[in-house]
Amino acid sequence: MNSRCARRAAGLLFALTGALMWTLPSSAQRPVPAAPLIYSAEVDSVIQPVSAEYMTATIDRADAAHAALLVFTLRTPGGLVDSTRAVVTHMLAAKTPIAVFVAPAGARAASAGFILILASDVAAMAPGTHIGAAHPVAGGGEQMDETMAKKAAQDVAAYARTLAEKRHRNVALAEQAVNDSRAFTDEEALAASPALVDVVAPDLSGLLQQLDGRTIARFDGSSSVLRTANAQVVTIEMTMRQRVLSAIAHPNIAYLLLSIGMLGLTIELWTPGAVLPGVVGGVSLLLAFFALSLLPVNYAGLLLIMLGLLLFALEIKVTSYGLLTVGGITSLVLGSMILIDSSAPDLRLSLRFVLPVVIGFAGIAILLVRLAVAAQRLPPATGATAMIGQIGEAMTPIGPDQIGSVAIRGEIWQATAGESIPERAQVRVTDIRGLTLTVRLQ
Repeated sequence: MNSRCARRAAGLLFALTGALMWTLPSSAQRPVPAAPLIYSAEVDSVIQPVSAEYMTATIDRADAAHAALLVFTLRTPGGLVDSTRAVVTHMLAAKTPIAVFVAPAGARAASAGFILILASDVAAMAPGTHIGAAHPVAGGGEQMDETMAKKAAQDVAAYARTLAEKRHRNVALAEQAVNDSRAFTDEEALAASPALVDVVAPDLSGLLQQLDGRTIARFDGSSSVLRTANAQVVTIEMTMRQRVLSAIAHPNIAYLLLSIGMLGLTIELWTPGAVLPGVVGGVSLLLAFFALSLLPVNYAGLLLIMLGLLLFALEIKVTSYGLLTVGGITSLVLGSMILIDSSAPDLRLSLRFVLPVVIGFAGIAILLVRLAVAAQRLPPATGATAMIGQIGEAMTPIGPDQIGSVAIRGEIWQATAGESIPERAQVRVTDIRGLTLTVRLQ
């Protein structure tokens, strides 16, 4: 009896164990945690509307994909204040933690780039890089008066202090970068207390290794733990449209397109029917206007450039002994220097770039003016007056009282002469009256 009960108890226990093992998932059936998703984007340009659009669109894509981290590899000399503020506003509101990494060695994040460093969740630098020098300058490059300089510096300094304080970075050094144009190497930025940057890493993979498991403070006060080990890195590149627009949105390229466009249209007006200069000029001018719409343009500079072209055109019709040409060159240089109204030095046209373009433009314009003037001085090639000076052959004797005939340009004309001209003699036309030529011996 006891043996039978023991067997029943053992069987029941075995059945219960099997049922329990059947209901529990095996190790092969357990879900494997997905690898962290990290977005990576490279910004190697001035911070302007196109690059700002690229950065904000990348932030939106990272948020939509629930990425664990977004890394901007940044190399920039600065940029526009409005574009920088637009990117910073997007960064502060992003759900995805954002790291700004100044790399590779030798790169810099100056001016607007320094503001982006302060606004990031993780500020990182590669060895041999530097940041800072965020003091504002006048739009046209001229010296600001004391009041305006102070206002501009205080505005940017307050912005930098706010970002540095919320990100627990060195507020004093951030203010010095604005007010005193201080710049900091990677070692100086990391060794400061508190630090200006969080990590110094040689490359992106090294940065991700150092960030794995790090707890960061978000701008809203919350905290987040970064998981970057064995991460899947997705590289986000500019679209073809953004690459093209970013290339032509550079002030030098926009100015060059503007010059080529106006030169092409000017040549087409001087030589109607050439077609190619008009087509190239029209396309270049449309691209230039688009590029200038993305840049802070001083319209007084644009009007001065157009005035310079008008003065070149007037040189054809007005005898000015070169004064109009000198005025046109002066107007082109002055207009070019104030064409871009920006506080970023890298967005302004430099004299070293402007002068060769203006000199080349002026040289071509002067050459065309000389050709046009020379063409105006040439004798007519058609009509009755075109016969004056032509050389022909006497078909019959010609004299003061004897009308003969001459062969000129394959045509037979009646001719008279103030002297006796024998048959087969070479003659030159001196006058024409109706259909009768006056000739003389050649």
